[in-house]
Amino acid sequence: MVAIAILAVVAVLSWRGLDAIARGRDAISRSMDDERVFAQLFDQMRIDARQAVSDDETGGSAIVAERSGLQIVRTYAVGQDRAPRLQVVRYEVANGLVTRYASPPLRNFGQVRRAMRSGADSTWTAVPLMSGVGEIQVRMFVPPGGWTMQMADVRNAIETNDNNLTIPQLAAMPLPRAVAGFKVSIRSSSLARPIDRAFLVGE
Repeated sequence: MVAIAILAVVAVLSWRGLDAIARGRDAISRSMDDERVFAQLFDQMRIDARQAVSDDETGGSAIVAERSGLQIVRTYAVGQDRAPRLQVVRYEVANGLVTRYASPPLRNFGQVRRAMRSGADSTWTAVPLMSGVGEIQVRMFVPPGGWTMQMADVRNAIETNDNNLTIPQLAAMPLPRAVAGFKVSIRSSSLARPIDRAFLVGE
């Protein structure tokens, strides 16, 4: 009886130890999967931000951050023997899923303006990037004012930059970017606190 009791205790302890190991392994696996997803999402944002065009190529801000998501107008390489074109990309959250929408290559200013104003249609590609996301908040760095979430601040900066071009000594200079960088904050059900990443625009 004593031997049986000892074996029972050993079996219970062994089962608890194995269960703890299995739970720990599953937690580590989930954490690694989350890290890979975040890395892919942020790496794609970094590429899009680095290839963002200047504001004068869009007739407005190349970076647009609103409650519906983040929009970037970027260059699109179509081949070595052809001039690069422009592309509008959007990061949107719907039902907890972050999706990157990308327009087809755009040939002229009119197409760019229409793509910026309209929603994605059947000609756009849609790539789901991450699930379980509550929201994405975007803060833009607008020199010299600093960080803001208001597009009105961006439009004011563009207007100021346009007006400065009337000054003779600045006329030959390229139009400064209204948004020099942006910071993305992602809230997810799997995160104890939001994850923040900052990106330079056009660098």
